Amino acid sequence: MKKHEVRKSSIHGNGVFAICDIKAGERIIEYLGEKIDKEESNRRGLANEEKAKETGGGSVYIFELDDKYDIDGNFEYNDARFINHACRTNCEAVNEDGTIWIYATRDIKKGEELLYNYGYALEHFLDHPCKCGFPECVGYIVAVEDRLKLKKLLKWKKPKHLRKD
Repeated sequence: MKKHEVRKSSIHGNGVFAICDIKAGERIIEYLGEKIDKEESNRRGLANEEKAKETGGGSVYIFELDDKYDIDGNFEYNDARFINHACRTNCEAVNEDGTIWIYATRDIKKGEELLYNYGYALEHFLDHPCKCGFPECVGYIVAVEDRLKLKKLLKWKKPKHLRKD
């Protein structure tokens, strides 16, 4: 049974929303797409990033699968590509034998947007601003384990008169 629908999101462009209540631990949707090697993934990722800069549209829908392969989810049939990043999440992506599934990490109410952390590397944080707007937002899309490092880095990059020391 389908548990989601795609519609406009206040976070960014389109989002994926629950069309029924979903229990914590429940499998929601598979991240579908073409399995590609890392070289092709990098080529497509850079091309899609350039296109997005020109159009303002969605950027890259490539999901890391393992050390050798990724999944290019930039296909009309892949609703999961519209799940937005947020610093407060209700889902997580789980790799099950080469298939990416999105699971609920807590109970999700009908109408609620599905959100997970994209977990980008800290070294490229400036390329990935976060638009979630939650109070705990660090302003950029980074892995949870890097948030404290990022907060410290941003604190010391601000002019002294703007810091909360």
